[in-house]
Amino acid sequence: MIRIKISFYIRRSRKLQDGNCPIYCRLTMNGQRAEFAVNKSIKEDLWIPKAGRAFGNSVEAFRINKHLEGIIEGINKILRQFELKNISCTPELVRNEFLGINKQQKFLIEAYELHNKKMSALVGKEYATKTLARHKTSLKHVKDFIRAVYRSSDIELNKVSYQFLKDYEFWLKTNTSCQHNAVVKYINNLGKIIREAIKRGWMEHDPFKNAIFKYEEVDKPFLSQSELDKLLAKKFAIPRLEKVRDVFIFCCFTGLAFIDVKELIEKDFMTGVDNSLWIRKKRQKTKNWSNIPVLPIAQEILEKYKTDPECEISGTLLPVPSNQKMNAYLKEITELTGINMKLTTHVARHTFATTVTLSNGVSIEAVSKMLGHTSIDMTKRYARILDNYIANEMAKIKNLY
Repeated sequence: MIRIKISFYIRRSRKLQDGNCPIYCRLTMNGQRAEFAVNKSIKEDLWIPKAGRAFGNSVEAFRINKHLEGIIEGINKILRQFELKNISCTPELVRNEFLGINKQQKFLIEAYELHNKKMSALVGKEYATKTLARHKTSLKHVKDFIRAVYRSSDIELNKVSYQFLKDYEFWLKTNTSCQHNAVVKYINNLGKIIREAIKRGWMEHDPFKNAIFKYEEVDKPFLSQSELDKLLAKKFAIPRLEKVRDVFIFCCFTGLAFIDVKELIEKDFMTGVDNSLWIRKKRQKTKNWSNIPVLPIAQEILEKYKTDPECEISGTLLPVPSNQKMNAYLKEITELTGINMKLTTHVARHTFATTVTLSNGVSIEAVSKMLGHTSIDMTKRYARILDNYIANEMAKIKNLY
């Protein structure tokens, strides 16, 4: 059990008008202490300093001593609750809890669990399942960090400081398999909880105010035109691999993310301003609209699976397996095609942004709109400025010089 020394004393220098001295309680632990008045007073000669109690058998002495015993009992109850919750305590925290000061004080894990509970109720409406899963993993990391570093199951929100964030960053890099950008992502996830806590008045400061956690530039893989042609030309004897290849190619020519292509239905199509078929779909991840003219290759794939039994059962337009199976089958496809790259639907999305659109002269603004991004900066992470694109752009001004 948590050990805090509880003692009582009188303040002789603060005598009341009736000549009595106010009684105080002192909590001491590891050199720290906190004090508070117990709302009782006594004559100086009726107080036993060593015992910290009232002297005699009078009714008043009995009442005072009974009151002091009640305080001890109340404090010990608080200490047991803290121990059960594995919360590290200080004399000040125990005093405030006993007096009802800062009753609304919130803890970090408590706030994060509340966030995830609310997010869980909004999955499919405002949030994707993957977003919730990411925050669940993030919460687990924060719990493990607090347990390892603070020897506690939780920490007060007002104790989350700049140093806490830097220590958390270091811990993630040295105690998990997370690379730098994943670490930054988890810290940003925590940042969302902190911002909400500040808005709710649960925190008095912003630990992120002077903290900078930057993503490192990463070369996102994409298929070159020759690799894309090789994949298009490959004949598969196994139907499931042909289906997955077709879904992957469809993503390469539309830029749709996995969940968006998996849930693609008839109402996601419209006739565009050029009187051709367009996809107009709200992205599940960001809720931003994607406006994508359907290229001939993508249209051929849609026609190919118009009467597919799997699609008829699911009510979708393409036979998209689970994400796990999709990645497993794509691994088989890379082995059969000799493409030296780990294929995922992210690679397909990058291929659309780079090889299919930007390198063929489509503006980055148009690519951004088709990908459903909120800013050009986000699109720049996907799209590469290829040499042939630069050459074509520079050719426009060669004759001027």
